Amino acid sequence: MGKPLADKTALVTGGTRGIGRAIAQRLEADGARVWITGVVPRVSGFGSMTYRAVDLSDRQSTDVFATEVEGLGFDILINNAGINTNNPFSAIKPGDYDSIQEVNVRSAFRLCQAVLPAMRRKRWGRIVNIASIFSVVSMEHRATYSASKFALDGLTAGLAAEVASQGILANCVSPGFIDTDLTRKNLGEEGIRQLVSRVPIGRLGQPEEIAALVAWLAGPENTFISGQNIVIDGGFTRV
Repeated sequence: MGKPLADKTALVTGGTRGIGRAIAQRLEADGARVWITGVVPRVSGFGSMTYRAVDLSDRQSTDVFATEVEGLGFDILINNAGINTNNPFSAIKPGDYDSIQEVNVRSAFRLCQAVLPAMRRKRWGRIVNIASIFSVVSMEHRATYSASKFALDGLTAGLAAEVASQGILANCVSPGFIDTDLTRKNLGEEGIRQLVSRVPIGRLGQPEEIAALVAWLAGPENTFISGQNIVIDGGFTRV
């Protein structure tokens, strides 16, 4: 039995670590030719994947890369890159707000635009935008991040309504608390212990669990899911 994505080319932004790296590795294991982006000039340890250094917080850098993407004929786009700062509402700096919107929303918007012409020609495409549980709930100090992720969900819904009839399915995946180096750095072991006590399944999620869902949505078995925001959080947002 052949690999499900053997004839597909995929782009994963923020694909060098954490959830993005797990997604890129899963898509490659499923047979796709994978491109990834990151912010450092060069990376190693990614085998046959193609790497591009792109500063998605810089509008010109994003637009230059989007122009390149238009000519590359991607079948699959995973907008995973994102940034976050947690601050009380009154302490949010306008520049920080703008940067988060630039990376989390505008870069995804521009890359969606860039891949659509080739997907329309092929009458097939899959777009998965990585949102967050904070696209469906929020809490203190998350206003800026939630604003960006709610926006990404709305962007995805509007796009899906427009392109599903052309064979292009667009969805969001919203991870909960996932066991990444960044999570452990930000929360510490005690913070993780307290957090896990609030997750019905009783543990953090694994990046590979997110990647498995994304790969299915991006693959040929998904023929009827479009415009959805699928939360994968161990039940956290349902209690």
